[in-house]
Amino acid sequence: MSFSRLSRFSFFRSRQLAAACALCITLASALPAPVGAQPTSASQPAAAASASATAAPATSATAPAQVGFPAPPAVAARSFLLIDISANNQILAAKDIDAVMEPASLTKLMTAYVVFDALKSGKISLEQTFGVSERAWKMPGSRMFIRPNTQVPVEDLLKGMIVQSGNDASVALAEGLLGSQEAFVEQMNATAKKLGMHNTGYRNPEGLTTEGHTTTARDMALLSTRLLADFPQYTGYYAIKSYHYPGTPETNGNNRNLLLFRDPSVDGLKTGHTAAAGYNLIATANRPSPASPQGRRLLVIVMGAASEAARAEEALKLLNWGYGAFENVQLLPADQAATQARVWKGQAKHVSLGSRQPIVVAVPAGQSQNITTAAIVQGAQIMAPVAADQPLGEFKASLGGQPIASVPLVALQAVPEAGFFGRLWDAFLMLFAK
Repeated sequence: MSFSRLSRFSFFRSRQLAAACALCITLASALPAPVGAQPTSASQPAAAASASATAAPATSATAPAQVGFPAPPAVAARSFLLIDISANNQILAAKDIDAVMEPASLTKLMTAYVVFDALKSGKISLEQTFGVSERAWKMPGSRMFIRPNTQVPVEDLLKGMIVQSGNDASVALAEGLLGSQEAFVEQMNATAKKLGMHNTGYRNPEGLTTEGHTTTARDMALLSTRLLADFPQYTGYYAIKSYHYPGTPETNGNNRNLLLFRDPSVDGLKTGHTAAAGYNLIATANRPSPASPQGRRLLVIVMGAASEAARAEEALKLLNWGYGAFENVQLLPADQAATQARVWKGQAKHVSLGSRQPIVVAVPAGQSQNITTAAIVQGAQIMAPVAADQPLGEFKASLGGQPIASVPLVALQAVPEAGFFGRLWDAFLMLFAK
């Protein structure tokens, strides 16, 4: 796929992803622990833990993610998570999402995040070339087979890392961007901290087993949702099915994400495998939805499966279940007022509160009539001036009395401060306001 085609492909997807993700970045940074999840003890930091080199556990039943929600299917993996990105990153199913695991090549999602950030800020370009060091060339495991002492364009290194899962490409990107692998790893950990990935520690850019190189399914969800939201212009790389750099063997040319070949709605993201980690997969799919013209996007994470085939089968099982067992309901269109708030000492007496993105929730199929909503204005008195998009309230949704969503409401228009006599009159009225 040429970059011009990829750019058009990514732009189309970016419109979908921006609408799906922009609303939910704040909630993604929390991803509250669902009922049924078994968090890691607070006394067990990720940096000191190591995933055991054991096969995936026998398939077992899992509790629903929330009271009143259907129980997910049995999944043969040590940890899994299914979230509805289009519904505020709502958790649909989860198991042991805070258990410390080895990410293996899921590490490359963070490597890509750091590189994408440098591209977005203009520090580097896709056409720029990076040198291939002896260290990069000698990397064991999966490779794109770039030769030492050559110059390779950043875009090709990204394709080699994402599609071929090239460890050599990962190191070449790290060294080319920040001068050394060690400096790049420091940036990876700083970025993880900034994103709220509190149980992740990186020790290398490629994901080979190293003490302290660990993460959790929850942290991988935070990273994945932020990558999709922050860099939609580059997410098209994750849908490429095959690639090899000119002049290199075509061996290892196919993307290891088998779901790209099995389900046309799947368009990313990444696989990972080491003996210690087992078989990991993060996949995202977008299917048509009456609630959203951009479609409904789910993200599934399966960690510690027993084989390449098993991780694909279990991930697809969860995706199909999520699309069938739940439906999306739009509760508030974008830019529509959910309520009005009184403004004091302003040129207008009221300001409309709403959301710049549609507010959508996922509920068990057939239960949309049981949703209740409330728009709450925060603060006793709102004083002008009020800026457009200033957070001033909260939109809450419940199903059968159980909270399912909480979304900030912002001012849909600005309210400038009133003149002297307007402010004086409101000051008088405020003496009697309750």
